[in-house]
Amino acid sequence: MATGATYVTSFRRKREGMTDYRKRLNLLKSRTARVVVRKSLRHISMQIIEYSTQGDKVIASAHTRELIKQGWKGGTDNISAAYLCGLLLAKKANSKGRIIADLGMYPSVHGSKLYASLKGVVDGGLKLSLGEEVVPDESRLKGEHIAKYAIMLKNSDAYKTRFSRYLKVGLAPEELPKHFEEMKKKIQG
Repeated sequence: MATGATYVTSFRRKREGMTDYRKRLNLLKSRTARVVVRKSLRHISMQIIEYSTQGDKVIASAHTRELIKQGWKGGTDNISAAYLCGLLLAKKANSKGRIIADLGMYPSVHGSKLYASLKGVVDGGLKLSLGEEVVPDESRLKGEHIAKYAIMLKNSDAYKTRFSRYLKVGLAPEELPKHFEEMKKKIQG
């Protein structure tokens, strides 16, 4: 008879670094709805999810592609778009109850797109505890840093290559803060 330690293979999602099951269990034990933020190279998606024994239920969802349908001409992968996506999610959610943030396996970087999207949820009226020290400042939310960079590159060849997506849709990158304010008013209705 063989003796010794037996090897137990962990779950595939844990091995691949996709799911932290201990963190997920703590989120589910709280029995509160959670706002899930996921990002790709070009887009940000957000969902408000409630736990159910039959499976999680999506209460509301928003995606930066929806911003394009509403008239957003800026990039869909920047801090401004993340904030507007959070506002859109808060408008879609009928619930005014307390929610918690679920950032998944993303590292917590202060001032990132993830926290900008959560700031949009809070400004939209949902109750989420969010410290002001982790949220990007107002000028970055409006896209003023992008506008300043565009002004700096205005007369160079790099301007057309770096801001080709903006120029293709007819938005000068210098006008991004103004366009952001228009979209914010439009979403808040």
